[in-house]
Amino acid sequence: MGGARDDGGAARRRPVVGRGRVYPHPVPLFSRKPPAPAASDLRRERRALLLLREDRLRDLGGLTLEMYRRDQFNEVLVVERCAELVAIEARVSEIDAIVSGAGLRRRQRAICACGAPILIGARYCPSCGRAIDDDGDGPGEDTAA
Repeated sequence: MGGARDDGGAARRRPVVGRGRVYPHPVPLFSRKPPAPAASDLRRERRALLLLREDRLRDLGGLTLEMYRRDQFNEVLVVERCAELVAIEARVSEIDAIVSGAGLRRRQRAICACGAPILIGARYCPSCGRAIDDDGDGPGEDTAA
């Protein structure tokens, strides 16, 4: 029982065989971080996402109109479609941050003082109704006394 093994641990040191190649040791699949996509690829993805966003927004408007006409409002379906739009806008914001080299700072600024996310191109907060600055930095301050 406590004696030496007959194979000498050779089962652990066997070369890995795959598709006609013999590797002396197992090759890790993800040994390095994948390369960052090129800026042109990100811009192309951004354009495609903006087109998809416009289509989905148009579809959402048509869907809402049809539900109103038929007097059958399905809140779950509307919430699902809106969540899809918000996810598309989040990815567009992420791409903008990567391309501009700002990291995630831009994404952090796209939150109103009330805590609600500010959508792309919005002039007012969808939650509290505060005006958004023209430069897109955040909620506008009411300076009038």
